Amino acid sequence: MSDENPAPVTPERPDAPFHTSGTDHITVWGSNEEDTLAFYRDLLGMPLVLRQPNLDDPSQTHLFFDTGDDRILTVFVSDDRASARGQRVSTGAVHHLCFSVEPDEYEDIMAALEEAGKGYNVFDRGIFHSIYTQDNNGLVIELSADKYEIPDGRKGEVLATAQRLREEDGADFAQDRHMEAALEELGIPVNKHDLPDADAGVGV
Repeated sequence: MSDENPAPVTPERPDAPFHTSGTDHITVWGSNEEDTLAFYRDLLGMPLVLRQPNLDDPSQTHLFFDTGDDRILTVFVSDDRASARGQRVSTGAVHHLCFSVEPDEYEDIMAALEEAGKGYNVFDRGIFHSIYTQDNNGLVIELSADKYEIPDGRKGEVLATAQRLREEDGADFAQDRHMEAALEELGIPVNKHDLPDADAGVGV
């Protein structure tokens, strides 16, 4: 990305012919139903809310999971596909999926992943705290908790303010001090969640 004329970072809607109103669902290619249910329903706790044929290819099954906030994750599965390790890494591929979790459940989540034999990494990303693991097909799954209490509907505003403050500070990425200053500037109480210490895991 050019440093000469960077795209502005702002919570304001751009001048576009139309605007999306939210994320309805994300669909990924899955393996078989049994392994998919074991990970997304039985480990991550997402209810299976709909099962029907893939309308573009009825030989496959289309599973719908509620991720916890009425946003839906759907997976195309087929019983003749075994779960695999690794994923395609190239332009247009999915890097990872991130799901929100409650900060006070962090320790329980790590214990559950260990019990299920799932490896994971924990990072303090400055603006949030993340656990990274993999699903049954090697797709990276991030479980993210906000480090600070942010009122509903104001996250974009807070992040854009933290972005401006970190640029003014000359920092490479947003850190606690930028988040706290952003909340204070916007008149939002600074309430930090109790999360485990972790490295940033950054490459900058």
